[in-house]
Amino acid sequence: MKRFVSTLLVFSVAALAGCGVPAPSEPGKEQKSSGGAAREITVAGNGGVIEKTIRDEIGPKFTEKTGIKVNYLAGLSGEILSKVELQKNAPQIDLTLYVPLDVQRASQKGLAETLDDTIIPNISQVDDRYTAFEKVGVPVFGYVIAPAYNTKSFEANGIAPIASWNDLIRPEYKGKTAYADITNDNGFTILYNLATANGGSLDDMEPGIAKAKELAAYSDTFYKNSTQIRPALQQGAADVTVMSSADIAQVAVSGVPLKLVIPKEGAPMQAMNATVVKNTPRKSEAEEFLNYLLSEEAQLQVAESGFYSVLKGAKVPEKYASVTSLNESDPLFKPDFAKLSEIRAAMTDRWAKEVTPELGKKVKP
Repeated sequence: MKRFVSTLLVFSVAALAGCGVPAPSEPGKEQKSSGGAAREITVAGNGGVIEKTIRDEIGPKFTEKTGIKVNYLAGLSGEILSKVELQKNAPQIDLTLYVPLDVQRASQKGLAETLDDTIIPNISQVDDRYTAFEKVGVPVFGYVIAPAYNTKSFEANGIAPIASWNDLIRPEYKGKTAYADITNDNGFTILYNLATANGGSLDDMEPGIAKAKELAAYSDTFYKNSTQIRPALQQGAADVTVMSSADIAQVAVSGVPLKLVIPKEGAPMQAMNATVVKNTPRKSEAEEFLNYLLSEEAQLQVAESGFYSVLKGAKVPEKYASVTSLNESDPLFKPDFAKLSEIRAAMTDRWAKEVTPELGKKVKP
């Protein structure tokens, strides 16, 4: 009888295997697709804090829960967009993290899948203060781009706190500024906010160009990006800047008494947006990861990194609260990314020809 039961079990297992019924997966082990290959995705986004957060925190937790391995490709947003375009007939990247202007470009070029909130239900939990590109990109790492200043240095030198975008232009700074060039989003943000703070608009940038010339005259140089700006602030070469709130938070926790300011004219609320790459063969895995990125667990890690959680009602961690917390009364706004994309090339050309030559002309030792 025992022999009969054993034989029956063997045939039953073989039959189940032949019918394609999968064996239960073990937690923490990579699942395999029906073709036998391990399930994995490649995420492309900025290096630095974002890369570390996904590679070291969010990715491993997702893998533990799903068995799907997360590979990370670091690069600048525009570079990633170029790679996705080059690979459009055979995608190697599955999910991208773009700055908002590049989400706009990816959408226009047909390089992003349509997002379905029945498949990615956590989209419904995103705070609507962030600009989302409907059905294409969804905010993941939140931030504002705004001025920040060294409170200790300002107090010691009797300089009034920054209250307006126009306060970026002061002879008292003596060239100790760290502003980005217009080729960087931080620099472009300075330009269009100087325009609107002085009676202009995205359709009339002349006031911005005029003020940017003054800004250049009181600055020694323009920086390429925040990677160059951070050391200048940490080493005391600069006391005032315009950067993302995430960069400001990181400099502050390194020991610099830096404080973010939302100017009276307002500041742009935005986020690194995630897209699922068009025609990726790993679409379902990318969608699953995107939904996890928008979970409370993952967004807690986003907040711990210095970015804002994009979920409704999220709080800033205590270690950043005095530096980058936002108030309900702060005049935040959603930028018109379509218009900004339209005018950027022309403004970049004018900045190079008219603004950059003014650097340092009014800097006094």
